[in-house]
Amino acid sequence: MGIIVQKFGGTSVADPQKIHNVANAVIKEKENGNDVVVVVSAMGHTTDHLIKLAKEVTNTPDSREMDMLLSTGEQVSIALLAMAIQAHGHKAVSMNGQQVGIVTECIHSKARIVDIKTEKLQKKLQEGNIIVVAGFQGVTPDGEITTLGRGGSDTSAVAIAAALKADRCDIYTDVEGVYATDPRIVPNIQKTDVISYEEMLELASLGANVLHPRSVETAKQFNVPLRVRSSFKLDNLGTLIIGVENMEIYKPVAGVAADSSQVRILLSNLPDIPGTAAKLFGALAKNNISVDMIIQSLANNGTNSIAFTVSEDDLEDAIATLEAEKEITQSAQISTDKDIAKVSIVGAGMVDRPGIAADMFRSLADKGINIKMISTSEIKISCLVDKDKANDSIKALCKEFGLETTEMAVVKGDLPNV
Repeated sequence: MGIIVQKFGGTSVADPQKIHNVANAVIKEKENGNDVVVVVSAMGHTTDHLIKLAKEVTNTPDSREMDMLLSTGEQVSIALLAMAIQAHGHKAVSMNGQQVGIVTECIHSKARIVDIKTEKLQKKLQEGNIIVVAGFQGVTPDGEITTLGRGGSDTSAVAIAAALKADRCDIYTDVEGVYATDPRIVPNIQKTDVISYEEMLELASLGANVLHPRSVETAKQFNVPLRVRSSFKLDNLGTLIIGVENMEIYKPVAGVAADSSQVRILLSNLPDIPGTAAKLFGALAKNNISVDMIIQSLANNGTNSIAFTVSEDDLEDAIATLEAEKEITQSAQISTDKDIAKVSIVGAGMVDRPGIAADMFRSLADKGINIKMISTSEIKISCLVDKDKANDSIKALCKEFGLETTEMAVVKGDLPNV
């Protein structure tokens, strides 16, 4: 007997019938002889509805109160799923993040898990229960409720699997696995049977919504066997995510992702003195603003220009942070560009294979797509393009790197981006 952690998203528990379908999937795993812990998101679009309610009350809701509000969504779905499992004749108990013992940083709205107390989980499992856990939430050491950010239920599931030393963590979603890109854009895209943690982490960070990036990071760190599976085809094994050292790599590019939620910020006429970039990006980091692509250039008049991208959600805070650094930015010009998309190719097979970047740039040029910024890593190349060229870029790159198939992708519900 082993421990299996399963995670089901909001669309999988959107109504009573779907909740019973999930209960059947959970019970099937239990009847295979495994202890089962199930992590569940809020039903359907509950979180969006709660956010809308908060915005109708105030345009600037307090982050602590938002966590109090949003954490209620998962408590509804876990109670209903526990009831459904009980109705099928099996023992089940629902637990919120505080009851489980998911301890997080003292940061609201996007806290990171720092520890999971497994004593209660172990006790409930020993009593023969299927445990249904509220994803997306935790509690600080002094008892404050926190949330992990959108998609944080994936992180909850993988972290619990790591803490329990589970045999496997299955992430159930509306597609049959991880696709090389968005099937809405390239209908005959390949489904990936096996992908590395490294590749999946890059794709998740670049806008692919199959898995939360922190969940992949946690799985990689603790070597948690991870599968992405279909909520509608329970016998389909989906996509296995493993370490790159265990893979045979036949293609240089595993996937293509596009992120249209980025904004480019340009700072021009900055003083050309040591420490300027350190102060600016240090201030952004202090305010929990993540920066992605960065380019710095020296102007003819002895000043610097720095261009970088941030999430659109962080734009207002980023501008306010920069303007507060008056010692540096008082003589600078700050401009923004929202009409952009970051298009990326990812593949562990890029390592030591020259010409991949040239092939990418040529395929975009052949379609008349202009590149505004470029960033690279060992297994990733990203280009900033006009937002209305994102889909054309994806199609061109999928064709260039042989990611299409003769079969059409079969999907249901809200599609992820990869």
